Amino acid sequence: MKGFGVHTSMWTSGWSVEGAEHTVAAVKKYDLDFIEISLADPFSCDADHTRKLLAANGMQAVCSLGLPEYAWASRHPQEAIDFLKVAIGKTADIGAQALCGVIYGGIGERTGVPPTQDELDNIAKVMTSAAAQAKSRGIELGVEAVNRYENHIINTAAQAVALIERVGADNMFVHLDTYHMNIEEKGMGNGIIVARDYLKYIHLSESDRGTPGEGNCNWDETFATLAAIGFKGGLAMESFINMDPRLAFGLSVWRPVAESEAVVMGNGLPFLRNKARQYGLIA
Repeated sequence: MKGFGVHTSMWTSGWSVEGAEHTVAAVKKYDLDFIEISLADPFSCDADHTRKLLAANGMQAVCSLGLPEYAWASRHPQEAIDFLKVAIGKTADIGAQALCGVIYGGIGERTGVPPTQDELDNIAKVMTSAAAQAKSRGIELGVEAVNRYENHIINTAAQAVALIERVGADNMFVHLDTYHMNIEEKGMGNGIIVARDYLKYIHLSESDRGTPGEGNCNWDETFATLAAIGFKGGLAMESFINMDPRLAFGLSVWRPVAESEAVVMGNGLPFLRNKARQYGLIA
């Protein structure tokens, strides 16, 4: 997980054979280092097709997801273990390097109160099992801190670190996201510094999930702090142009966040690359 990548929601709302072929063809012209594949429905993913498609195009991948309600780890730990076993298997079969995202819960999982000890215990149990399963397949697991409106379990870098340290698995890492950090952290740099020992992946997403550089995220603070900690992981641009209906409710994406894929990729990607070069994160 190094260099620049992009979330596949830029081109497809699922990961069908057709969606995969369309996305990989579109990504090639941008000279990206990897793609992030949404595995919201790992059961329907044709892993063999995706593996061959990626290999034929010399492309690396990571996968991401949020757990479906019937498998929310806080309430249904065994179902979560079973679901993640399938997702980890697909991730490995695809030839991807990691499975990240809200792997500990649901996008849209909110109780209205802080997480209980029972919820945290269930999640730790699930993550311990998932980490062992992932290690057996050579896969790393990334814990993404998301904002309070999408999940009530892990909202900050400190909470993600706490879960990883509780589980104690050496194949788990922190996955940050500038959109969520803009809401939850006391400054972008503070969240990055808190996660520095475990940070391997970051979503570069604008404050409105639209085109990077056209919102309120503090990009100079973000890239300067990444440079200061010697960040060597994956930088993934994320903007939701083609929203998966299964995620739209949890993400509260009710309106277009950008005019088109061409605008986001044509303006946002060069902006982010220039910032990364400015701060010495890429050549």
